[in-house]
Amino acid sequence: MTAGSVGSVPDRNLALELVRVTEAAALASARWVGRGDKNAADQAAVDGMRAILDTVAMAGVVVIGEGEKDEAPMLYNGEKVGNGHPPEVDVAVDPLEGTRLTSVGQPNAIAVIAVAERGTMFFPGAAVYMDKIACGAEVVDAIDIDASPEENVRRTAEAKGVKASDVAVVVLDRSRNEKLIGGLRECGAKVMLITDGDVAPAIAAANPWRPVDLMMGIGGTPEGVIAAAAVKSLGGAVQGRLWPRDEDERTKLAKAGFDVDRVLTTDDLVGGDNIFVAATGVTDGALLEGVRYTPEGAVTDSMVMRSRSGTVRRVQAWHAFEKLSKLSGREYR
Repeated sequence: MTAGSVGSVPDRNLALELVRVTEAAALASARWVGRGDKNAADQAAVDGMRAILDTVAMAGVVVIGEGEKDEAPMLYNGEKVGNGHPPEVDVAVDPLEGTRLTSVGQPNAIAVIAVAERGTMFFPGAAVYMDKIACGAEVVDAIDIDASPEENVRRTAEAKGVKASDVAVVVLDRSRNEKLIGGLRECGAKVMLITDGDVAPAIAAANPWRPVDLMMGIGGTPEGVIAAAAVKSLGGAVQGRLWPRDEDERTKLAKAGFDVDRVLTTDDLVGGDNIFVAATGVTDGALLEGVRYTPEGAVTDSMVMRSRSGTVRRVQAWHAFEKLSKLSGREYR
C-alpha cells in the first residue's frame, strides 16, 4: 500500500496520539533531571516512548532515530513502530533532546516526535552534522544559507520591520560556529548561545509568539530533519547543507550518493503537506514548561502541530499515576 492509498493517509486523530507518546517519554526521563546520568535519562525516555509508540494506529518506520552518535540507547533507524495498521508513515524521534541538559538540570530539554507520509523524510545516512538556518513565516523569502550572517540579519530585520540590533539569533555554542557567532555580533544582532539541542530553538524561531527570529549554525543532521517538520508545520522554513567533519566523511557521503554541496530546502528535508509533530517539555524552557510532579502524579506541557491545517495546539495534561498504572499495566512513579 502506498502513501496515497485509501486508508493510508494520516488523519487528524493521529495528532493527539503522538502527544501521548512524547508525554510518556518526558514523564520517564524527568525523574532523572539533575541526577548527572544522561544515558539513564535517555534510556528512560526511549523506554517510555517505545511503550506508547507501539500502541499508536500507524505502520511506522523510524527514518530518524536517536543515540547513534554517542552509542546511547536508541530507537534505531529502520525500526518498525506503531500497531502495524495504516497509515504508512516515516517517523523521526528524539525521545530526549537534551540528555546533558536533563542530567545537569538545565532548561530546554524536550521529548519530540515527527510523522509524515511514507517516503517523504530525508534520510541523512552517515551525515552527522548539517549547517542550517531556520526562520518563521515572515522571513521565509529573505533567508539564504549562502549569504553572510550579516546579510541574513539585514534581510530578516527588513522583512520584520525592525533594526538589525533587534534580531535575535540562537546558535549552538561550539567551536565550529565561532566564525558565524563573530559575524552575527559584528552586525549587532542579539546572539543567544545554547549548549545543547537545536530542535526547540528552531521551533521557537518559527513561532511568532517567541522572542527568537533565527536559528543558525552547524548542528546535528537528524535534529535538522525533525526541526524542518516542526518549522514547516508552523509555516516557516529551514535551509541546510550537510557538513562533513573531514575529507574521509565527505568521500563516504559522496560514494553513498549524497551531494554535500547541495542546499536542502524544507521540502527536501520533509516532503508532503501532511506532517504531524508533537513535543513535551522535560525541563522548563523558552518553548515549553518541564514536567511538574504532584503527590498524585504529574503535569506535562506539550504542543502538537499539523502542517495540513496549520493548527498548533498547546496541551497541558494532568496525569494520575495510580489510574494510569491500572489501565496500562505499567508502573508510573
